[in-house]
Amino acid sequence: MQALSSERQELLCSLIGLAVKVGLVLVAGVSLARLASAYQERMERQGELSAVLDLEQAKLSKARDRFDHLFMVEGEQRLIREQNQWIAPNRLRVVWQTPEASQPNP
Repeated sequence: MQALSSERQELLCSLIGLAVKVGLVLVAGVSLARLASAYQERMERQGELSAVLDLEQAKLSKARDRFDHLFMVEGEQRLIREQNQWIAPNRLRVVWQTPEASQPNP
């Protein structure tokens, strides 16, 4: 009788141990699945942010080049030529000149 009860206790302890191990494996599996989905989501966000950063860097480079061209020799003339398109149709352009610039030097 004692041996039977000892075998039952051993079987019960083995079942409890198996249940605990199965529970831990399930918890680990679910945690791993959640980590994988979170990692995938972060990688997608990083890809989107990287694409936006590339676009903004291209805009910055273009603006920096334009700024550099405006402050080079004859940059003022380039700016004036770019402003031609801003004049409304059927409008007269008025150009102000200083008296020294309009009179030839003797």
